[in-house]
Amino acid sequence: MNELTSVMNELLSIKPVVLWSDVLIYILVSSLGLFFYQLSKNPLARQRWRTVFHSRAGVASFIVILFYLLIALLDSLHYRAPLEKTEGSDEVHYSQEVHSLLDVVLTELRNKDEKTYSAPFAIYSFAKENMQTDDGVVYRDFPRLANAGQHLADEADHGKDVFVRSMKALLVAAFISAVILGLHIAWRQRQQRQQCSRGLATQQTLPWGTIYLTLSLLVLACCWVLELSKVYHILGTDKVGQDVLYWSIKAIRTGVLIGTLATLLTLPLAIVLGISAGYFKGWVDDVVQYIYTTLSSIPGILLIAASVLLIDVYIETHPEQFNLVAVRADFKFLALCFILGMTSWTGLCRLLRAETLKVSQLDYVQAAHAFGVGHNRIIYRHILPNITHIILIALVLDFSVFVLAEAVLSYIGVGVDPSMASWGNMINEARSELSRDPVVWWSVAAAFVLMFVLVLAANLFSDRVRDAFDPRSA
Repeated sequence: MNELTSVMNELLSIKPVVLWSDVLIYILVSSLGLFFYQLSKNPLARQRWRTVFHSRAGVASFIVILFYLLIALLDSLHYRAPLEKTEGSDEVHYSQEVHSLLDVVLTELRNKDEKTYSAPFAIYSFAKENMQTDDGVVYRDFPRLANAGQHLADEADHGKDVFVRSMKALLVAAFISAVILGLHIAWRQRQQRQQCSRGLATQQTLPWGTIYLTLSLLVLACCWVLELSKVYHILGTDKVGQDVLYWSIKAIRTGVLIGTLATLLTLPLAIVLGISAGYFKGWVDDVVQYIYTTLSSIPGILLIAASVLLIDVYIETHPEQFNLVAVRADFKFLALCFILGMTSWTGLCRLLRAETLKVSQLDYVQAAHAFGVGHNRIIYRHILPNITHIILIALVLDFSVFVLAEAVLSYIGVGVDPSMASWGNMINEARSELSRDPVVWWSVAAAFVLMFVLVLAANLFSDRVRDAFDPRSA
């Protein structure tokens, strides 16, 4: 109760901080809601998307992506906490450290730092230290961790305590899932009875079994993490003693945002230039081909690295614009998204040009030209609908590509700011520890698992989208 009261008091006295990336992610969520609203008015598109969500793999992967998006949204509500007032002054000063609503949820993880490495679920440090007995004798041994396993009266109960707490989390998750799913099943049965009483045909339903199972597993994972993180480091700690699980979860926002923003930045250039080249041909086609051929001939990693270095120089020469570390990291992050988007549109542009060349020769397009229909109307009514499946497929596939690209760029030192949580930074910081004996493997493993789940969900969802929208697979 005291912890809850302190958290509420902190939230009531905070100073909100709005980063540009926060604004963008909420604009994206609003746009997504508007997209599905407009989708409901188009019978053909609604039928195709229904095919995607009636697939077990499609709906399960979509739920996982929404779960990652929810974490990113919680981590996009930033604030600065007030500092303690000095004697004789009523002026309120705020911390230079920027936190988010996700930090409030993960308070148990955030405030449990150790001195250095510790293995997952360990109660002793991973490295030996000089210790001293009551008699003054110095010896080397593994010290007990300051914030893990301190509740244990007997160290022999370590394994039993983990098991008991895991079972407790399982029971809590089962109860929460049973309540939520029970209410939803009752609502569905009521809707079906109303349809039957009105003589309406029962529509094909979603794979509710898969949906319920996916949601139950996510609830179980959340309950298990929140329960065991109170007394243990579930994924161990890093070199400076910070909880690895906490930074892995914080990195979700970086992965989701960089995949989404960079992908959306590629679309306008690729769509406009690709359609223009394939539809107008002639000198327009020559200019577009020259641009993307020249850009493709430059090694992408060198172009990105050079652009990131220019951003670093700008930050160093204009320190007055970045009064907070979070503001500097956010600026560099958005710049990286822009650079990735501006250097990755050539492949989609080439595909759209080729498809537009084919569609523009179809009979109904030639008939529209013969009747004097304007170019803009032809492109909007005939060209664009026939290449939408390519755009949607590329949109979902490029998302996973950019998530992996961030990890690679951060690994070689030209990614996001080192102060920003990202899977690439975690791998970069832990790479030197893979050669030690015994191996410190948990930082790399944590980043790999969370990144793998997100990329796998995106690829499974893209497969279902391709099957639904690609005319050749119909």
